[in-house]
Amino acid sequence: MNMSGESLLVVLVIGLIAGWLAGQIMRGTGFGIVGDIIIGIVGAFIGSWLLPQLGINLGTGLVAAIVNATIGAVILLFIIGLVRGNAGWRGGWGRR
Repeated sequence: MNMSGESLLVVLVIGLIAGWLAGQIMRGTGFGIVGDIIIGIVGAFIGSWLLPQLGINLGTGLVAAIVNATIGAVILLFIIGLVRGNAGWRGGWGRR
């Protein structure tokens, strides 16, 4: 499998945007460039598997890929929060 430079750049940018958006939704802040990219790419895998299982089709294109990856990344961060014991929006349900 060969990936062109443009394809790799698109994957990295989508991962960065999706990871940053998921961080904003779940924590109120991002995870840094590398962390956002990793979370976004893993989230894209989760979203591309889970959404069709639920019968949800977002279509094709860059915006659909970002939304798909963001939904997957939010799910990933929520599951990580459950495992770590601090699930919820912005670090906890009602905690300050």
